[in-house]
Amino acid sequence: MIGDLLQGLAVMIWKVATDQPDPKTDFLAVIPAGIQPVVSAVLSVIPILIVFPSLFALTTLLERKGLGRIQNRLGPNRVGPFGLLQPAADGLKMLTKEDIVPRDADKLLHFLAPVVLLVPTLLAYAVLPFGRNLVPVEIDAGMVFFFAVGASTELSIFMAGWSSRNKYSLLGAMRAISQMISYEIPLIISTVPVIMLTGSLSLVEIVNRQEGFLFGVLPRWHVFTPWGFAGFIIFLIASLAESNRSPFDIPEAESEIIAGHLTEYSGFKYALFFLAEYLGMFAMSGLAVTLFLGGWRAPLPFLGEVPGYMWFLGKLMGLVCVFIWIRGTVPRLRVDQLLNFAWKFLLPLSLINLVTAAVWHFSVGWSFPGALPVRWLICAAMVAAPYAGLGRALTGGGKPTRRTYRFAE
Repeated sequence: MIGDLLQGLAVMIWKVATDQPDPKTDFLAVIPAGIQPVVSAVLSVIPILIVFPSLFALTTLLERKGLGRIQNRLGPNRVGPFGLLQPAADGLKMLTKEDIVPRDADKLLHFLAPVVLLVPTLLAYAVLPFGRNLVPVEIDAGMVFFFAVGASTELSIFMAGWSSRNKYSLLGAMRAISQMISYEIPLIISTVPVIMLTGSLSLVEIVNRQEGFLFGVLPRWHVFTPWGFAGFIIFLIASLAESNRSPFDIPEAESEIIAGHLTEYSGFKYALFFLAEYLGMFAMSGLAVTLFLGGWRAPLPFLGEVPGYMWFLGKLMGLVCVFIWIRGTVPRLRVDQLLNFAWKFLLPLSLINLVTAAVWHFSVGWSFPGALPVRWLICAAMVAAPYAGLGRALTGGGKPTRRTYRFAE
């Protein structure tokens, strides 16, 4: 029995490594039928719990090294060769630091807040297709599930701020919730054109609809269409705000409210918040890859032999590097700038992009000579013109605006 299990496990690993279909079939065949669903769930969960927390440790090192180079400094270089063991040192420090809980805090909610934030973030990975036949749970409404589990993060942040019995924590939590709600609307609307054009809420089906190449070279990814490019940029910006990344890291503005909803957290609970933040960034990046960048599909026809999960991971890390680059170059916004940008720019532009996607869809039947370039230019103009107009309106016609400060009596 043990030999059969080891053999089935080896075959499963080989099929995953070589991008073969049905990697779990041979292993589950030697498992008693009564526990096959449980074993199948465990085989789907364990890789997620190993890969993405490990990726979190590597990304923190990459981010600190990258920010150091951007800001003309070295970054971590003391722990281990070239500072490569810095994530391990940070993890040990967080595990051994004292867990301080305020005397007047609601101790139960104070403890549950980081857990409530982490669990839904991990659940979002359940519907992401990481490669060919590598989706933990394939459901028809995968998109709805992703956003439904992600909606509970507002509750956990409010729990952290309210349970701390600290005015700075509560203020930071309220700022975080207002930011997340404001940017969640354009974030979701930016994905609607993809649903409209593919006719499915299944993330696996959305990846399948991006199969093939135009003129034998250009992949049929949604990002290479006017509505897809605009939706991708809106999704990327809103993801920065949802992940609490710079320049939208106002909820933990040190110069204003100490550390926001994290003010009264220390030790491992403090680390859980940052783990959930990075896992949320990975999940958003994975969804962006799935919706707009072809998922696990190769960018060129002759690269199709490379396993799909390698392409998915490469695209995901490319987006993470963009997030790091933005953090090292763009300054933090003010609260009024952040909310104005969401409600006066991103939201109208995302709604206009819906109309653009509809025009793109209904112009498929155009058959006159040069129909494709004309169709492309019309849809591009439908996005570019409102972008320029909304941008000028938001910035006061391109001129510096004077801000009037009002103080309480």
